[in-house]
Amino acid sequence: MPSPIRAAIATAAAVSLALVASPAHADDASIDISLSAVDGLSADFMTGVDVSSVLSLEESGVVFRDDTGAPADLFHVLADHGVTDVRVRVWNDPFDAEGRGYGGGNVDVARAIEIGERATDAGLGVTVDFHYSDFWADPGKQQAPKAWEGLTAAQTADAVHDFTADALARFADAGVDVRMVQVGNETNNGVAGVTGWDGMAEVFRAGSAAVRETLPDALVAVHFTNPETPGRYAGYAAELAARGVDYDVFASSYYPYWHGTIANLTDVLSHVAEVHDKKVAVVETSWAYTLEDGDGHGNTIDLASEATAYPVSPQGQATAFRDVVQAVADVGDAGIGVFSWEPAWLPVGPPEQLEANRLLWERDGSGWATSYAGAYDPADAGRWFGGSAVDNQALFAFDGTPLPSLRMFEYVRTGAQGPRVVTGVETVALEIEEGEDAALPETVTVSYSDGTTEDQPVVWDAVEIDGPGVYTVAGRTSAGHETSATIEVLARSHLPGGGFEGDGAALWTLAGDGGSIGWRADASAGTNALHVWLDRDFTGSATQVVTGLEPGRYVATATSQGGGTLPGDTVTLRVTASPTHLPATAADRAAQAQTRTAEALLAFDGWRAYATSETDAVRVQRGQEVTVEIAWELSAGAWGTVDEVRLVKVG
Repeated sequence: MPSPIRAAIATAAAVSLALVASPAHADDASIDISLSAVDGLSADFMTGVDVSSVLSLEESGVVFRDDTGAPADLFHVLADHGVTDVRVRVWNDPFDAEGRGYGGGNVDVARAIEIGERATDAGLGVTVDFHYSDFWADPGKQQAPKAWEGLTAAQTADAVHDFTADALARFADAGVDVRMVQVGNETNNGVAGVTGWDGMAEVFRAGSAAVRETLPDALVAVHFTNPETPGRYAGYAAELAARGVDYDVFASSYYPYWHGTIANLTDVLSHVAEVHDKKVAVVETSWAYTLEDGDGHGNTIDLASEATAYPVSPQGQATAFRDVVQAVADVGDAGIGVFSWEPAWLPVGPPEQLEANRLLWERDGSGWATSYAGAYDPADAGRWFGGSAVDNQALFAFDGTPLPSLRMFEYVRTGAQGPRVVTGVETVALEIEEGEDAALPETVTVSYSDGTTEDQPVVWDAVEIDGPGVYTVAGRTSAGHETSATIEVLARSHLPGGGFEGDGAALWTLAGDGGSIGWRADASAGTNALHVWLDRDFTGSATQVVTGLEPGRYVATATSQGGGTLPGDTVTLRVTASPTHLPATAADRAAQAQTRTAEALLAFDGWRAYATSETDAVRVQRGQEVTVEIAWELSAGAWGTVDEVRLVKVG
């Protein structure tokens, strides 16, 4: 059930900092941005966009505009701002039996070709991104298309070959300038419903062969994500090489709020380029210019604590993009391009018209997903259908007017110097446990449009903390810039090491198969988590015993994320209070009579789809020990993390 106690690091305060600027609006378009050119960027380096949602947006009445505010064709606006290429996703059959679209643009082959034709007419190259699924494919799900369900890996490979060849022939017949083809999208954990490297490689080889046969001049790309995980990309490239997968480009996603440092991105791509003689590219990246919601559907990034790498502003968007371009260019000649993901996925209407927006999302597929997608993808689309989750990461204002950041595609080549203005002031988010001091920083960072920063002393208003809750504190820097701090006070946890950090990891006992504790990029807090995965069906547990608790009622909570589960799979959080004072001669039923257990199922609803579960309360008597257990019974290939495990006295 939903938890009223928000899971957090149990043993220490956690501070996160964010740079937030005032939201940009259409009338800000005249404000320029500052950006230094990326030295030595080749003329054929792709500075591209993925605007796959465009047809559905236009069907819902979205109007794109030029810099004067006049209605204009999106693709010509993009070309006028330095965009060189357009990436378009392709789903096999994103419609239900009644012909109702799943959303996200409803991009089947025919609609992808229409997008490709418009891009070609504007002088832009085209990258075709085959998901080999009927809807979103990502690390959390690689579901086979409906028509391919039940096929073996070999049969799926044959289907991939034929589908790819037929689709690309149609692109060619339409005169679309296809320059690169992705055989799969973010295929970390599978492709087209196939898991395991032998089967995945068979699918990749089939897709690649179809590209070579149909469009021999096009580059073949494989696409993965999570470059921040040590050894991940080196391992993937080695697996591909060992199985003879023919490809030209090792493509990555890179979102600054998820995927580690820019320096690491260069390092991991350089390894693939140098060791395996491959080209590399980043085919998805983006950043937010506002934390406002444009359509009444929640956004992927909507909290200041989630957006700490750059200012939340058009300048921040431009700087973030430039950094990714620099990271790929630093690989050398093998670095061939960077694509901004869905920078035109705008609201179909304002938040106050939510019901009208929902009608458009359902009718036209102009939102993230429609309710009709639930039959195909019940765990994700069936729960989270709605509007755009990235309208605040667009390069257009909500009314369709270009933001200053749309010029970043041009400015990474030419450079630009705008007026030096404040683009962001650091805000503070602090999590502490009840009884800990709320130590706010003495300085915050002020960012400027020329890329410079300055630490300024800050004076915080007084705050009186009275028990668990969320407290907001206003602050003002020495130069008069306003900022704020959010302090979340958590009820004390009586479970040491619940975040698996540092020495706390050793307090847990692992049993069975598939469990490990250590650094995880998808930890919900800190850097460590409990991770579960195995390539065969597996069961196991992680337990910790706590003694010396005061009598009372206690609940356990934990935060989880993951995917790949099948019906009947379970991950369970369990808390048990057991007697320790009974003599050895006591009957088992006497011990059982004094044992109290409560449990809750943990959700594996998708990659980074964090959910916090809470058990019912168990009564702990004096002298009893309490066991907190995470137990799993999972199918082969299921995966996920459990983090922020807490034991809280509630009465």
